[in-house]
Amino acid sequence: MKVYYCNLEVTLEVIGGKWKGLVLYYLIKGPKRTSELKRLVHSITQKMLIQTLRELEASGLISRKMFNQVPPKVEYSTTELGQSLEPILRSLCEWGDDYAEQTFAEGEVQILISDQ
Repeated sequence: MKVYYCNLEVTLEVIGGKWKGLVLYYLIKGPKRTSELKRLVHSITQKMLIQTLRELEASGLISRKMFNQVPPKVEYSTTELGQSLEPILRSLCEWGDDYAEQTFAEGEVQILISDQ
């Protein structure tokens, strides 16, 4: 039996880490293939992307759809449970924008907004 001492621990275990939030952010916008995610999530290695996708799938936040074709095609999308994170991720984006404005000197940081 796993013991948690607060609800935030559960949340961070499921969506915490460097990459899960970013992968979910892009998948909430619509289904993506692995290569699309690799291009969108800058600096992630192929190995880490696959591991992240597997963990999110195991958590029930995303689903994997295989198409029976040559070459093989795999597409990832959010489940209903994963889609329920959209308002939370949007709030985190807004918080990050406010934080950047308040703490970074002008020209110190650039946030490139990708609406893919």
